[in-house]
Amino acid sequence: MKIVRKAQAGTMQSSDLMVFLEPAPQLRVEIDSTVKKQFEHLIRRQVEAVLDRLSITSGVIRISDRGALDYAIAARLETGLFRACADQKESL
Repeated sequence: MKIVRKAQAGTMQSSDLMVFLEPAPQLRVEIDSTVKKQFEHLIRRQVEAVLDRLSITSGVIRISDRGALDYAIAARLETGLFRACADQKESL
């Protein structure tokens, strides 16, 4: 899949996150979190797992996290990616 348009998913409530996506020639993941010092490596691992599973190799992914659990990170990122790659959903 390829990110072809800007998209977002999630909320800024406690225990949730916002994901912002936009097209770019290279893959870049930016993480801002209230628990960044303790959990950035785990958040990044979850993000990379979703990106690998959906074959995302380019685009800017910005995450603003407020203490979301793994399943919420995966769900919000997948939703944002499906919105950003909407024209390609048939290939999934």
